[in-house]
Amino acid sequence: MSRYIAKRAIRGANALTIEAELMLQKALAEKGPDTPVSFPNTAYYLPVIYGMTGLEVTTLGQLKDVLQHARSLLHPIPADRHWTPYLGETLDSGMAALLAAEVIEAIRFVYGLQPEPLPGFKLAGGTAFTSPDNGHSGNGDGHLNGPIDDIQLRSWGIQLVDGRMPGFAAIVGAAKSNEVAVKIVRELQQRNILIFLSGNVNGRSIIHQLQEEGVEMGYDTYIVPFGTDTISAIYALGFATRSALTFGGLKGGQARDILLYNKERVFAFVLALGEVDDLKYAAAAGAINFGFPVVADTVIPQILPTGIATYEHVISMPWNEIPGKDDMEKAERLVQKCIEVRGVKVKIARVPVPVPYGSAFEGEVVRRADMRIEFGGKYSRAFEYLRMVEMDEVEDGKIEVIGPGFDDIEVGGHMDLGILIEVAGRKMQLDFEPVLERQVHYFINGASGVQHIGQRDIAWIRISKAAAEKGFNLHHLGDILHARFHADFGAIVDKVQVKIITDPALHAEWLAKAREAYDFRNRRLADLTDDKVDEFYSCTLCQSFAPDHVCIVSPERLGLCGAYNWLDCKASYQINPTGPNQPIPKGRVIDENKGYWEGTNSYAKQGSHGSVEEVSMYSIMENPMTACGCFECIVMVIPEANGVMVVSREDSSMTPAGMTFSTLAGIAGGGLQTPGVMGVGKYYLTSPKFISADGGFKRVVWMSSILKKTMAEELKAVAEREGDPDLIDKIADETICTDVDGLLAWMEQVGHPALAMDPMF
Repeated sequence: MSRYIAKRAIRGANALTIEAELMLQKALAEKGPDTPVSFPNTAYYLPVIYGMTGLEVTTLGQLKDVLQHARSLLHPIPADRHWTPYLGETLDSGMAALLAAEVIEAIRFVYGLQPEPLPGFKLAGGTAFTSPDNGHSGNGDGHLNGPIDDIQLRSWGIQLVDGRMPGFAAIVGAAKSNEVAVKIVRELQQRNILIFLSGNVNGRSIIHQLQEEGVEMGYDTYIVPFGTDTISAIYALGFATRSALTFGGLKGGQARDILLYNKERVFAFVLALGEVDDLKYAAAAGAINFGFPVVADTVIPQILPTGIATYEHVISMPWNEIPGKDDMEKAERLVQKCIEVRGVKVKIARVPVPVPYGSAFEGEVVRRADMRIEFGGKYSRAFEYLRMVEMDEVEDGKIEVIGPGFDDIEVGGHMDLGILIEVAGRKMQLDFEPVLERQVHYFINGASGVQHIGQRDIAWIRISKAAAEKGFNLHHLGDILHARFHADFGAIVDKVQVKIITDPALHAEWLAKAREAYDFRNRRLADLTDDKVDEFYSCTLCQSFAPDHVCIVSPERLGLCGAYNWLDCKASYQINPTGPNQPIPKGRVIDENKGYWEGTNSYAKQGSHGSVEEVSMYSIMENPMTACGCFECIVMVIPEANGVMVVSREDSSMTPAGMTFSTLAGIAGGGLQTPGVMGVGKYYLTSPKFISADGGFKRVVWMSSILKKTMAEELKAVAEREGDPDLIDKIADETICTDVDGLLAWMEQVGHPALAMDPMF
């Protein structure tokens, strides 16, 4: 252990703790001990403090106990003349620094100083964040992201657990130049690594550098700017702490388990750019507690492995010593070293396009002002159709653009487009067509500057001016699809050819054929019910984050994440017979009404490592299925209403249960089996088997309005199936009431059928 690092880290931790104590003393005098403190949109209070100590801090006065605990972790600065085993003392002091940093940020929220204002800044996907109510003037200056909210954490959950997002990088400081900053971020994006930004060097931050180069930052682009000082790096470790609490089923105060969870399951690292001062050393010591190694591009002492991190704890890779013909190559090698040090498992599909490519660009929005061309949407028609054909009908790699390109279309214009993908393979099946076709959305969205929305014959694609200027054209859509289908589905797809159709007559002809195929699939899927198959499928993708959780997916019950249905799991098993989706023979029926079979019970016990004895497929009241944390909705019983409410993860409002989605998720997630509470995929609501043992869809008495809006047609069909065409109008939402009394009054007013149903208890 380096005495130099120990001195700098312990000195930084002591200084930060003193700063936090002075800030708290001032805040208590000015605001009072009962002043509320919190981070927005999280059920985990101040997450690092809650995770490490179990303290549920809600007021300024409670921060005194936190700082007393932080001070107990501090150690004297090592003497120059005597060697001592500094590592434990340094790690303790690093944890003290994290607690002090979170206290400081909490106090800043009290004074309206968080999220940090930054003139001219805009988060990706919309306008600047302005808030006249939090102490700012609301003059249009943007604000940085601040802490990540629980809803976003869970929305990234499935990407974290299925490997599409292999980990996260916390970048602190500023790069050698703006160009190097952009290159580092693009290299990480192309590897689908989530990027957190904070800190500065002499007042200059990588956030400033990216802002000046026009790089979009925000949730949509996987680039999250926390703040321009080092203290804001605490938000990255808050994200890591909440990952353990959300997906691992851990509780506040289980510090050792939370740190070990992160060491073993959250693949993260810190990249320190530029000069490393005492505060950065202290923050790095805090990160090492989590098992996150630190890589610096300056000359600093190294700390080699002793069992905490996967590889090195601290590694120095001085910029001038990095091999490479220029700064761009050096930046690429620096990123490669970070990935190597932490052991991040990266999957890259090499796609021959002239723009950056990776899952990090999937959420990118191409605004009309930045658009070169669009296909579909309001003014044109775009469709995508994948069909299985015979081997001799496909020339692998053949990509045709049939009809004109968009060179002659005015900037900002539109045109019709058809994407016909023809695949052949010895293991390809008709069932797999819609599964593969659904991937077109993700594959095309991976290109920077290309936006894809919708599917089938309501696809909507935009290409940005920037992408077109780099040479992106219609042929590249085919290049993407050919490369990705081989990379992701090579086990079942042997040959792929793509036709990009803009010719009007051919477009109309294939659109009609595609619609016939869509209709055939709809009828076939509608006929696929639980009683017509002999096996269900497991899905253990989320066990990388929630070790004891297991999904059992049936034709009438899709996975709780909403991303995997029975056909998807069947295809996955065909593609990877030893993978996360395994067939579960149903075996002897135990209770058909509640959904018990010998096979599903046996698998539930085995897959959950004995933590779950039985699972009822069709009941929320008796042995409901567990959840990891990346569910789309939460269903929860409202006893007074003799029914259930359904809360969308996109709904941050209060519910009749007296809790928001974030708070409810702590009950529903983590692999826990809690009668009366269940995480589900939103389209499970439309299934005839939705809590059918408890009365079915008529039990829904309250529902987030966003579900009513986005699933209007599907829910209308459910209401008609239930014999009550006006049922959706009888279901309350947050615009009608957010408490039990209001809910009961509404149910009486509209005559909700749950009032006349048998008691749920």
